[in-house]
Amino acid sequence: EDSEGVYRRVNVRKRPGSVAIAAAIQSKYGIKAIPHIISQGFTKEETEYALIDLSFLDVTDLLLLRGDTKKLDAHQRAMDSHKHATGLQEQVNNFNKGIGYDGTEISASEVPFTYGMACYPEKHEESPNMESEIFYTKMKVDKGADYLVTQMFFDNRKYFEFVERCRDAGINVPIIPGIKPIHLNSQLTVLPRIFRTDIPEELEKELRKCNTDEDAKQVGVEWCINQCKELMDAGVPSLHFYSMNAVDSVSKIAKEIY
Repeated sequence: EDSEGVYRRVNVRKRPGSVAIAAAIQSKYGIKAIPHIISQGFTKEETEYALIDLSFLDVTDLLLLRGDTKKLDAHQRAMDSHKHATGLQEQVNNFNKGIGYDGTEISASEVPFTYGMACYPEKHEESPNMESEIFYTKMKVDKGADYLVTQMFFDNRKYFEFVERCRDAGINVPIIPGIKPIHLNSQLTVLPRIFRTDIPEELEKELRKCNTDEDAKQVGVEWCINQCKELMDAGVPSLHFYSMNAVDSVSKIAKEIY
C-alpha cells in the first residue's frame, strides 16, 4: 500500500528462475535438466520467451503441467494463460514448427523440444470418472507427449491398475510413478484433501501411532523404500520423487534403493 492508500502489485523474486537453474545444472554438472513449464500464472508470451531462452541454452527436455490453480491470485487468473496443459502442449508443438503463440512465424529450433506430461492414477479432481481421465491422458500422448509422470500415490496397486488401463487404451509411452515421502503428521489428512490420493490403511495405522513429525518422517521413509523396491522389481521406467520440503527423506530413500 503506498502513501495514497492504493494497493499496488510488486513482484519480488530474489532467486534464479527455472530457466537459469536448469541451464546451470546442465552446464555445470552435465546432468540432463528437465524444467517444469507451468501454463497457469504465466502468459502465453512469457512462455514463448522461456522457450526461446531454453532452446538457446540447449535445454530441450520439458515437463508440461497446468500447475496449482488454487494458489493463483486475481491478477494471475486474469492473465492470457493456457487454462489447461493441453493448450501449453499445443504452444510447444507450434514452437517446434516455427509458429509463435500469436500465429506469427518464428525461427524454428534446431533441436525440437521433447516433453512429458502429468497423469492421475486416482483421477484428477476435475475428471468425472476414470474413463474421462484415460481419454484425456491418451489425448496428451496422441498429441506428442513422450512419457507420463503420475501424481503422487501411496498404494502401488493404484499405479499398476492405471498402467494396465492405459495399455488397454493404446497408451504405450513410459508411465513414470511419482513418489512422495510423508514427512509431517498433518499430511495424513492434508495430502488426501489436496491431491485426492488415498492413504492405505496399513500406512494410516502406522502414522496414527506417531507422536512427532520426526516419527512420521521415519514411517514415510520406510514406506517409500518398500514402495520403490516393489515398483522397481516390476520394471518401472524410472522413479520421480516429489522432493519439496522432503529432500532429506528422498536422500535416505535413494541410498537404500539405488
